[in-house]
Order: sequence, then structure tokens, then C-alpha cells
Amino acid sequence: MKILIVGNGARESAIALKLSADHRISKMYFAKGNATTAKLGQNVYEDSVAGLRDFAINERIDLTIVGPEAPLVEGIVDEFKAHNLKIFGPRKRTAELEGSKAFSKKFMQTNNIKTAKAVVFDAYQEAMDYVKTQKFPIVIKASGLAGGKGVVIADDLTEAESTIHRFMIERIYGDAGIQLVIEEYLRGFEASIIAFANGKKLFPCIPVKDYKKAGTGDKGPNTGGMGSVAPSPEFTDAHYKDFEDHILAPTLAGLNAANIHFKGFIFFGLMVTNEGTYLLEYNMRLGDPETQVLLALLENELFDVIMDCLEGRDIELKFKDEKAVCLVMCSGGYPHRIETGFEVRNLNQVKHSQVLFAGAKNVGDKVLTTGGRVLSVVATGDSYEEARKKVYEDALSIKFDYGFYREDIGKF
Repeated sequence: MKILIVGNGARESAIALKLSADHRISKMYFAKGNATTAKLGQNVYEDSVAGLRDFAINERIDLTIVGPEAPLVEGIVDEFKAHNLKIFGPRKRTAELEGSKAFSKKFMQTNNIKTAKAVVFDAYQEAMDYVKTQKFPIVIKASGLAGGKGVVIADDLTEAESTIHRFMIERIYGDAGIQLVIEEYLRGFEASIIAFANGKKLFPCIPVKDYKKAGTGDKGPNTGGMGSVAPSPEFTDAHYKDFEDHILAPTLAGLNAANIHFKGFIFFGLMVTNEGTYLLEYNMRLGDPETQVLLALLENELFDVIMDCLEGRDIELKFKDEKAVCLVMCSGGYPHRIETGFEVRNLNQVKHSQVLFAGAKNVGDKVLTTGGRVLSVVATGDSYEEARKKVYEDALSIKFDYGFYREDIGKF
């Protein structure tokens, strides 16, 4: 079997590493890949939907797995299926559940899914007038894709008005911010649950704790994710039952009612409050850095799970009775201005963990930084403390100029 994996993050590195042990897979290609995937297969420098389609046809790719959201929203699954190419992911219409926060919020409200109260705005002045009537803090979201950064928790009216202006007038995220979702602030802790979909049913993985703020102690700006832990230590059986009854079941019912029968991943971004478990957002793909810890614990062959879903068969997910910790190491300045091109040193001193590259490439015998989230360090253990100790010992060895990471991932 020949596999094409679309994406270049640590998520794709984790997928590649998991699949690399499967003897049925003869070759893996990555578009565009990174320093990890270059060692596990072949990186190809194509990123347009048409280019990827032609590559899959010419190379006779047996299965394509899509990592990031943008190609899904652009319709890569529709295009591949139109040419009888096997691909795991939702069609363009379904991907709008992630591509448009306005669309997904309406879906939640229509299907009585437990979520924060919210209003969608297309007009700048209406949004400005609305926040003057609200209690703070309040959450302001760019409706479109903004790389995980288009969400601001405004603590007062000045910050709210500034955010609306930057999103809708300055358009710091381009067209992603011309429509806004403004919703009530929920106080609690976040959790992520990713499920496989086989066209008829959803099969959830274990819950994951994701760390979104850039700084230790949950301070600083929101990022794409600074680390993760699985299973989430805070997410109880009661929280899961609430999720199952008021989010998972009505989501599936809503998909069926809309005649949406997709085969791929669906990500539930949750907030657990004193009043229960609420849905913050859908993603229609694997999360990053959630994937890194989930695949470290998944006992099933990933290839079998995906193929069973594509064939419409039920699956039974099995996870190791261990804890997994992922620490993300970033370029200085992330998630804002960053400098790249620095050598990642001392990789041979890593003893206990997997190093999964994201924003890094091979140049000769060196690895150089190319992005904000440079790499993930992942380890498992019988306890969070054991896994955490492995990760931080190895992170201490790895060096690149201006690199930084949070000090509190997996610390409870």
C-alpha cells in the first residue's frame, strides 16, 4: 500500500510514525512534510488540491489522509472522490463545521447541542453596539479559519471594541474575520475528544487535555497548542456521560438529519463548567498536539481503523493503560513574529522520548527551524509524573536559538 499524508506538522509526524511500523505499507509520501517525515518516507512539495490529486493518480496512491483543515475546507475530499481516489476526511460541505464558526454555531443551536450562548455578526457597527450591552469577559471569534489564533477573550469593552476593529476592519486574519461569533464566556477547564466516523456512527477516543496559552501558568496569547496530556486527568465519567448525552448523541442526530454521512475525524472542543460539559467548537480533523498523545497510546493499527471506517464497519478503539505527555517547543516570539533558520542541536542526546518535528526541515546533515511550533517531545509512563519527567529531561537537551516551551505541561 502507498499512503499520501497531507500536512507538515507534528500531527502528521505522529501519524507517519504510527503507520511506519505497519509492514503492509510500502511507501509513504508527505505534502509537504518536515524533518521527521523525510526520514519515514518522501516529502513532496505540492499543496494545491489539483496538484495533490494529480500526484495521487500518477503515483497510484492507495489511501490519502488529510491532516490540516484548509485542504478539507477547499474540497480536497470531493475532488479525490470524483476521481475514485480513496481518502479519509469529510467533504467540503461537512468541513464547514470547522471552516465557519457561524455555520457550526447555527448547527449546534438547531440541534439542541449544549453550547455557549452566541450571536453571529456580519456588520461591524452591529457587533460594536452589541458588546456595549454585554457582561465581561466575553469571547470574540473570527468565523473563518485563522490557524487556531482567531479567538480573543475580551476582559473589558475597550479590548472587545479593539478586537472587533482588528478582525473586521484591519482584517488581521483576512476574510476569516469579516464575520464574527460573539459568545458568553464559560469558566472551567477545556478538554478535547476526537472521534472516528464511519459514515453512520462516531467512535470517540479517550479525552485529552490541551494547553493553548503560550506561557507557563496559562498566560499569554492563544496558540495552536503548547502541549497535551492523555487521558485528561480532570475529565470524569460524569463529564463523559454529559458529553455523550448532550453533545455526541445530538451531533450524530444532527448529521443524520442533514444527510451528512462522512468518513473521517471529528474533534469536539469542550469546556467543562460547574453546570456541565459544553461544546466550544468542532474541528473536522485530528487535533495538534492532541494527536501526538493519542497515537502514542493507541493500541490498534491505525491503518486498520481507517480502512474499517472507510468500509463502514464498526470499530473498537483500544488504548494503553498509561499516561502520555506532549511538550511543544517553539520559536521565539511565537505565536506572533518569529525568526527561523536556526539549527536544532543535541538531538542525539534525547534518551526517553519521541521527537516529532513540525516547523523544521533537513538541510544537509542539519535540522533547521522553519516555523513557530518547531517540534513535539512525546513520552508515555505509568503516571503523569513519569511521562512528564522523560519529556522535560529530553527537552532540556534539545537546543535552538530563541527556542522556548511551557514549564507546566502535565503538572497537576
